[in-house]
Amino acid sequence: MAGGRAPAWRGGFGRLWTAAVVSRFGDALRTAALPLIAVRLTDDPLVVASVTACGYLPWLLFGLLGGAIADRVDQRRAMWAVDTVRGALVALFALAVGLGHASIVLLIALAFTLTTLQTLFDNASTALLPSLVDRGSLGSANARLMTGQQLAGGLLAAPLVPLLLTVGAATPFTADAASYLLAAALVASVRVRAPEREPRPAGSTLRTEIAEGLRALWRDRVLRATCTATLLCNIGMGALIATLVLHATRWLHTGNAGYAAAMTAYAAGSLCGGFVAQRVAGRVGRARSLLLAGAVQTASLVLMGIVRHLGALLVGMALLGVMNMVWNVNQVTLMQQRSPESIVGRISSAFRTASTSGAPLGALLGGAVAGAYGLNGPALFAAGLFAFAVISLIPAVKPDVSVVDPHDGATTGHVKT
Repeated sequence: MAGGRAPAWRGGFGRLWTAAVVSRFGDALRTAALPLIAVRLTDDPLVVASVTACGYLPWLLFGLLGGAIADRVDQRRAMWAVDTVRGALVALFALAVGLGHASIVLLIALAFTLTTLQTLFDNASTALLPSLVDRGSLGSANARLMTGQQLAGGLLAAPLVPLLLTVGAATPFTADAASYLLAAALVASVRVRAPEREPRPAGSTLRTEIAEGLRALWRDRVLRATCTATLLCNIGMGALIATLVLHATRWLHTGNAGYAAAMTAYAAGSLCGGFVAQRVAGRVGRARSLLLAGAVQTASLVLMGIVRHLGALLVGMALLGVMNMVWNVNQVTLMQQRSPESIVGRISSAFRTASTSGAPLGALLGGAVAGAYGLNGPALFAAGLFAFAVISLIPAVKPDVSVVDPHDGATTGHVKT
């Protein structure tokens, strides 16, 4: 059954969930505030997009290294240490903004540094979860984590950004710093069994361990096809998100309120997606649920790109949110279930690095497309890439795909209909 069992809230998972929700609340404040501050500093679409692009670039440079380190170290300790450092950095940035020293260079530096630290944190988090819940509960655990994050980060945080900016430009970043520190304390309090790791062979290096993760990802047809599709989608989403503030405020002329409404619609859709992701997987299988999600997202992007009305933007963003959550829950669960526990971090980093590499490219392409073809161009450009992603998923849903975990729902032969 693709749906799986519900995880127990008591103990480590409950604290990890709370930490993730608190941290996501602060992240959403910062993520929504950065482009609004950027457009105050420049009106060049390519420069605005570069802020988003540099927030993804560290995955290309350090993603594989972060996964290899995550498989070597105490993952819980790595997570709270990283959040402590990130909290201090964002607090310093808030101080700089409050003193009037904000600049495009400083925004880019912050985005780059935080994502560099995130390469270790995210891979450690993905590898830690199977130690807190049994494999049959991974799907439900991922759905609850992602749904809680969207509730806090989208529905609760995003609408507050315009209001907080009227209080002071530094306010969203101050709240983000506090959220990092609280999340660090929660993760530090988690007690978890140490994963069983075989002793590393004599002479083993980070390079050879990274190569092992890459080979494992490449050999699995389901993960390989999913990674390719996610790469194409991330190029499209990078183009859309990097220019969404321009789409809302200048193409639709809705102002900051319209941009905030679009982000809220996306978050609301994501929340709904969290509740249906497991049901979709139980009906059609995890791999086929990605195919469905990609097709609906393609149609949503076309709607946003051709209909010049705030309502079309809100409907499109809501549908994108629903299907993005369906995609993410099932993609992450597939990866965790089909990966040996000792190398989850490395397979996770290989997957994330390969797929996320499209986001900075997409952000820059989005800025270029918006400048050359109009501010609705990035949405249509993204629609084309999502269509190609759907096609690239076909190898993942063929009936002869071998199943590593009998409950992953990758093939129709193991799906409860």
